Amino acid sequence: MRTTVRQAGFTLVEIAIVLVIIGLLLGGILKGQEMITQARIKNVINDFNGVTAAYFSYVDRYRQVPGDDVGALTRWTTQVPALVAGAADGNGQLDKPAGTTYNTTNAGDEPRLFWWHLRIAGFIPGATALQNQGEQNPTNAFGGQMGAQAGAGAATLGLSGLIVCSNQVPDKVAIAVDTQIDDQNAGTGSVRALANTVAVAALAAPPVAYAETGSNVYLMCKGV
Repeated sequence: MRTTVRQAGFTLVEIAIVLVIIGLLLGGILKGQEMITQARIKNVINDFNGVTAAYFSYVDRYRQVPGDDVGALTRWTTQVPALVAGAADGNGQLDKPAGTTYNTTNAGDEPRLFWWHLRIAGFIPGATALQNQGEQNPTNAFGGQMGAQAGAGAATLGLSGLIVCSNQVPDKVAIAVDTQIDDQNAGTGSVRALANTVAVAALAAPPVAYAETGSNVYLMCKGV
C-alpha cells in the first residue's frame, strides 16, 4: 500500500501577509531615514539662524561686533587671559588673519573670539572661559566645524559683510538647505557652497554646482 506524503507549503494568503509585513518594514525604515535627513536639514538651518540672531542681539546690547569687541577685556575681567589682550581692534568687522581659513585655530584671532564673546554674553551655549576652550569653533550635526569671518568678495565666495560657514555637510542636506532658504545655486545668493572632502576648503576657490552623489560633502557659507 503506497502512502502519499503531502509536502507542506505556504498558501497564497500567507505569502501575501509576509509581503505586506516586509513592505511595512521597508516603508518604516525609509520613512525613518527621511525623518533623520529632514532633522539634519533643520539643524543646519537652525545653526545659521541661531548664530545670526545671537550676532544681532550682541550688537544691539553692546554696540560692538562679537570677536571685535574691544570692551570685552574690561567687561569680563576674570575670564580673559593675557593671550587675547589687544586681539580685538574694534574696527567694526571680524578680521580674518592673513593666510588663515574661516576656522582659524589661534585662540586670539577675532574669528575665534567671536564664539567666546557670544558664549560669555549668554547668546549661545558652551564654555565661557578661554582656558576651557570657550573660543572653540562649534561643531555641526555632522561633526564638521562652524566658523565666522568678514566676507571679502571674491576671496569668500563672493560674499561680503559677516559670513558664517559650516563644513562637512552631506550633498543631499546641502542642496535642501540652499533650496529652502536661498536659490538652490551653490554660486549665487546669500548661501554659497564648495565641495570639500577635507576639513576645510579654500574659500577663494570658485563655486560649483551641487552634485548629489551620496558621497559629496560641502562647505556652506551664509551671509548674515
